[in-house]
Amino acid sequence: MTYASIMVSLDLGPAAAARVQLAADLAGRFDARLIGVAARHVPDPVTAADIAEVEQIFEAEKDRVVEELGQARDLFERAANSYAETAWRSAIAPGIAYLALQARAADLLVVGRHGARDGDAGPLGVPPGPLLMEAGRPILVVPPGLTRMRAEHAVVAWKDTPEARRAVLAALPLLRRASDVLVLGIAPETDAKAVGDVADFLVRHGVAAAAKTVPESEIRAGAAILANTAAQRADLLVMGAYGHSRLREWLFGGVTREILQTATACCLMSH
Repeated sequence: MTYASIMVSLDLGPAAAARVQLAADLAGRFDARLIGVAARHVPDPVTAADIAEVEQIFEAEKDRVVEELGQARDLFERAANSYAETAWRSAIAPGIAYLALQARAADLLVVGRHGARDGDAGPLGVPPGPLLMEAGRPILVVPPGLTRMRAEHAVVAWKDTPEARRAVLAALPLLRRASDVLVLGIAPETDAKAVGDVADFLVRHGVAAAAKTVPESEIRAGAAILANTAAQRADLLVMGAYGHSRLREWLFGGVTREILQTATACCLMSH
């Protein structure tokens, strides 16, 4: 397994150019196609005296969206720095729904982290949480400012669920290239045997993996994952994303939410 096509979400926020550079570097290492994607729907006019005014406001908003999408494309082309094989996709459409649809063309989606202190990505920004629920593809969540993910050291946060199994499989191309990979389980929810099985599975796939189990009583699960990621000097964290949608509200467990908003390493997640 490898990555033949990598897709990156574009917006006009301050972290967008660095995210494209990271995606382009990743695509270069796997000789993959790099696809830039952006979308935004035209906002409905909130105040208007008559139909003519509604149409006028709508056309003005549409022109603004078209201009923003053009700026996003220009940013993508500059930041990709003449990467050998690129493609661009954009539309006047809801961003999450459009990117989830375009995910059919990619092995991996690269999106920005949307933490409370990460700055405003603007109307083209796509939060990773809802996208995780709809895309049916693994997502690499990138903190602001990172232009490269070496993935020399990595952590797999293991929980015995389908989501975690899908995340590990999706990360195999990166994990095979890592110098060391720590498979981390939080007891009692995950036992040492399960963590050992995953480490052994990875070893048999050519990964330099080791197993570790941490009692949750000593430290909160999310904090334990982040602390061990830092101790490992890892810039890649692999884990399942746990949540569900209800009436278009996106609900995640505390660990997933904490990682999505605060992790300083890139997080490869699957739902």
